[in-house]
Amino acid sequence: MPLLVMKFGGTSVADLSRIKNAAAKVKREVERGYDVIVIVSAMSGKTNELVGWVEQTSPLFDAREYDAVVASGENVTAGLMALTLQEMDVPARSWQGWQVPIHTTSAHSSARFVSIPRDNIDAKFAEGFKVAVVAGFQGLSAEGRITTLGRGGSDTTAVAFAAAFGAERCDIYTDVDGVYTTDPRITEKARKLDRIAFEEMLELASLGAKVLQTRSVELAMRYKVRLRVLSSFEDTDENSGTLVCDEDEIMESRVVSGVAYSRDEAKMTLLKVADRPGVAAAIFGPLAEAGVNVDMIVQNISEEGFTDMTFSCPTNQVLRAEKAINEAKARGAYEFGQLIVDDGVAKISVVGIGMRSHAGVAAQMFAALAAENINIKVITTSEIKISVLIDRKYMELAVQALHDAFQLDKAS
Repeated sequence: MPLLVMKFGGTSVADLSRIKNAAAKVKREVERGYDVIVIVSAMSGKTNELVGWVEQTSPLFDAREYDAVVASGENVTAGLMALTLQEMDVPARSWQGWQVPIHTTSAHSSARFVSIPRDNIDAKFAEGFKVAVVAGFQGLSAEGRITTLGRGGSDTTAVAFAAAFGAERCDIYTDVDGVYTTDPRITEKARKLDRIAFEEMLELASLGAKVLQTRSVELAMRYKVRLRVLSSFEDTDENSGTLVCDEDEIMESRVVSGVAYSRDEAKMTLLKVADRPGVAAAIFGPLAEAGVNVDMIVQNISEEGFTDMTFSCPTNQVLRAEKAINEAKARGAYEFGQLIVDDGVAKISVVGIGMRSHAGVAAQMFAALAAENINIKVITTSEIKISVLIDRKYMELAVQALHDAFQLDKAS
């Protein structure tokens, strides 16, 4: 039988009525002749509740027990989904991560996949079961302990199963009906994309678009898993949603496909850093060890043996970054004159695989921002994206201006 993977996020299984709605979509695919692997998240809000219970019980918790508690949310949903399908006369059973078994690394709360053996689930399909409902977000370490993959890990679970089982497609059901040119809450002109290339989706996900988890897109691109993002609250057909696919499946790529933003960014600048070999490693090594997610990096031209180093990071990591920088200075790792922190910035990015073959995108972007009197603080580029840091108060205006400048409301 052809096989589909269908993933339902927390809002799609938030209560029993929504689980029943999701199960009806699964039944429809079974009636079309598919065997189906369903990946489920915890019911909306349940993971936060479980995390809260752990933190109240043990502020300095054992990460292994944290995973044992937090993974239970998906287990509940998987069992309820299997029961609902059985009530609809669809042969189904639930699977927890250890039952598959989903082998992962031992990095609790941020584990990565090692392997997903097919034998157990294939055997059940051979017995006549039509649906395997698998708890997302979790796996099993080599030590035999439950692991979790980090927030949003059910998306990654779905893609991994699609790759392991050679699925025809992986459908990600969520509370939006596809991938848009930008956030529809910011501009009414945002348009749903019929198709988007893996590389574009990866950039958009990493730059702030919250439709898909970044790791899931990385995995899909590596194994050429065709993803479809669609709404669990609407009637859908084979043309619904947005297909995330290989660039070769897109007839004609737009120069810019979307505008992404990240609201909670901070700009940190080290002034008068001694300009010598190894100084960048001395700065960013301790930041990495401290778990600071450094993004944009700009180094000024050296003058009289000194340079300035600017980088961005999430606002909730500023204190951690300051501590790592000051501790490194105290150890004599490097010297600097002053640390300046601006925690009132936002990152705005334009993304498109068409940039590879078109000049002038940066100039058009900068002109659009200048026309709105928006000052650019930092610029970084890659082959298919341009990102800038601006004052946060101008974020929505910048998104709207760039969406208009590149005419993203038009289909072609």
